Amino acid sequence: MILLKDIKKTYYGKEVETKVLKGVDLSVAKGEFVCVYGASGSGKSTLLNLLGLLDDPTDGQYELDGIDVKGLRQDRLAKLRNKKIGFIFQAYHLIPELNALENIVVPLGYAGVAKKEREKQARQLLNEFSMAQLEKKYISQLSGGEQQRIAILRAIINGPDILLADEPTGNLDQENSKIVMALLSRLNRQGMTIVMVTHDTTLAKYGSRVIYMADGHISEKPTR
Repeated sequence: MILLKDIKKTYYGKEVETKVLKGVDLSVAKGEFVCVYGASGSGKSTLLNLLGLLDDPTDGQYELDGIDVKGLRQDRLAKLRNKKIGFIFQAYHLIPELNALENIVVPLGYAGVAKKEREKQARQLLNEFSMAQLEKKYISQLSGGEQQRIAILRAIINGPDILLADEPTGNLDQENSKIVMALLSRLNRQGMTIVMVTHDTTLAKYGSRVIYMADGHISEKPTR
């Protein structure tokens, strides 16, 4: 499903050249749950952005579900993102002018789902997470943990093939972290491919593989 060949990413500033990814090779099969570990500056967030079609590699090849994404127009990339990829960002990227339910249904709106149906699906998720009381609250009325949970529901509401998660439990208490990881595990068992960046080593048990990143390179170790 995901195939990277000799991926490099360099950022250019004024008389400064920063090499972040230095020839990454990676394949992720459909249905895998991959955990990515690494210190700050190791390149893991850049890797996640490239996988999510939010940034372009400086060099190398990226195939997503058999599609070579190099050279694709922005509208085609946007359609691929909306159809195949769900995102959980380290920063929540919620829309402050919308309430919680309206934020959750945004991907379904882009997919053309009728308003009544998308609101029904959002309420089902809110109930599953015991968050129904947040439905009409605006972002400024939510705590950081509540905002993260709303962002997670938005990421999974359209049933994407691939879920890219950057510290998905970072702002949650232990109980809610277990709820989130239980849901991610269920989605993975149902066939969703997950790539998760985390610093919490206790979450490794949920993954089928661990990828360690350091200085723009990766190494791997199976977890089961």
